[in-house]
Amino acid sequence: MASLATPTLKNPSSLSLSLSSKPRLPSVLSAAFPNTLHFPRSLPQGGRRFLIITASASSSFSNKPTVLVAEKLGEAGLELLKEFANVDCSYNLSPEELCTKISLCDALIVRSGTKVNREVFESSGGRLKVVGRAGVGIDNVDLSAATEHGCLVVNAPTANTVAAAEHGIALLAAMARNVAQADASVKAGKWQRNKYVGVSLVGKTLAVLGFGKVGSEVARRAKGLGMHVIAHDPYAPADRARAIGVELVSFDEALATADFISLHMPLTPATNKMLNDETFAKMKKGVRIVNVARGGVIDEEALVRALDDGIVAQAALDVFSEEPPKPDSKLVQHERVTVTPHLGASTMEAQEGVAIEIAEAVVGALKGELAATAVNAPMVPAEVLTELKPYVELAEKLGRLAVQLVAGGSGVKTVKVSYATSRAPDDFDTRLLRAMITKGIIEPISSVFVNLVNADFTAKQRGLRITEERVLLDGSPESPLESIQVQIANVESKFASAMSETGEIRVEGRVKDGVPHLTKVGSFEVDVSLEGSIILCRQVDQPGMIGTVGNILGEENVNVSFMSVGRVAPRKHAVMAIGVDEQPSKECLKRIGEVPAIEEFVFLKL
Repeated sequence: MASLATPTLKNPSSLSLSLSSKPRLPSVLSAAFPNTLHFPRSLPQGGRRFLIITASASSSFSNKPTVLVAEKLGEAGLELLKEFANVDCSYNLSPEELCTKISLCDALIVRSGTKVNREVFESSGGRLKVVGRAGVGIDNVDLSAATEHGCLVVNAPTANTVAAAEHGIALLAAMARNVAQADASVKAGKWQRNKYVGVSLVGKTLAVLGFGKVGSEVARRAKGLGMHVIAHDPYAPADRARAIGVELVSFDEALATADFISLHMPLTPATNKMLNDETFAKMKKGVRIVNVARGGVIDEEALVRALDDGIVAQAALDVFSEEPPKPDSKLVQHERVTVTPHLGASTMEAQEGVAIEIAEAVVGALKGELAATAVNAPMVPAEVLTELKPYVELAEKLGRLAVQLVAGGSGVKTVKVSYATSRAPDDFDTRLLRAMITKGIIEPISSVFVNLVNADFTAKQRGLRITEERVLLDGSPESPLESIQVQIANVESKFASAMSETGEIRVEGRVKDGVPHLTKVGSFEVDVSLEGSIILCRQVDQPGMIGTVGNILGEENVNVSFMSVGRVAPRKHAVMAIGVDEQPSKECLKRIGEVPAIEEFVFLKL
């Protein structure tokens, strides 16, 4: 077992991070500044920017650091802060007042109402070391500016889990029994028992879309109500689901069989408007939908149409694409929709939990510990970034490609990364590359920001075990790497040809002239630039295939940037890799799939 402090690996080793682990800086930095692991501050030196480590956890202005709490925080959190720092609770500050105060503070704690923009970081004069967001979302914090100014940003993502799950169950039951509508009717002086006949939960199928912390807690509670629970989440470990009696299924199967659907996925480009006209059409007629996740995962206009058409019987919503929604919103005013004003985390217990979680994260950061809930990356010396930049890009894109090849319903748990290099072990640190592979694998379906600080913790939290091996090469060590190979084991693939001889999804790449290239898919050699997006086709190796597919793309006005064919033998099977600048339409992809000699294909977004 290798610790995170080990910069390189000669042999395969499992990487994990416990909550008590303290990752160290690269040896050159820890040797120069042995007293502490603190946050980066950029200073000019010979016209270049370097990572400078401060020598003490306390500010230079007093023996204790100063924490500015700009929005109301639970008393338990304040007490934790006061044990370590001077605490200034100043609420409802104007932007100008915040910028004036911030130059006297080492840490800032906010909720969602305070905008921490570039001007705030510039006004701090370099003193601000950490910003704590008491909650999950960090839309109100300028992460780029924070990183540029050497300021760590941490959040509190776990404390409101139970509160959100309970609210989801409350909406589920209230919707099924028309509680909100019946309450309004009685208060209006009516007594309409026949109008508000509900449906029972026991024996019904609940599909949980997004089986993370909140989703799994909703599933536990729904099981207690006698419901049959299924779930869809490409990263949920099957054994964890089985342990609470939940069956993992594909997305389409979840839609087709559910009586109730509860949404618990983050809002990402992949989940934006995931429930739309097309997906509503796949659902069982009379389905009921609960959303306590993010408003943007539902196309709200499409939901209104589905309600009017009887596809969706009822909906219960705590979140909206625009908050607060407009008073005349057709969705909010719909008689079969129950709504609440984003109350998922609004319990007294959850608010205290968030206060404690963010206080602990901020205090730990001020002590120089790398927080597991950090959402921005530390600064890296310019010369290291310059050398690794194309390999960092390659690592992330290989991760993105590999995970998109995983078939729906397969849980990604085991990843192996192989580095072919001639560099000596002490001259090649893989942590940044490993972090970017983790980022590529996890970020497409998660709201987590993965970086050098939190990559290993995030992977472990999701049951993702990453091993690394170094393949030592003869030759000049001028180039850091010859190639990177990513393998995902124990999964099914959307593209069978991506499977290696030993049964893993395998992709491999290298950097050519500063540009990342995909060089191997499964057992097939290819050579395509990792720019734009990629279409992979397995075909019968015969004349005219390149022209046939190229013509289809050309007719659809899709520009081809690269095309490469790898084959096992002439006139046998081959894999064609096509780089495209635009995303082909569904009709275009359908036409490609209908070419007789093409046996399978997949479109992969980078």
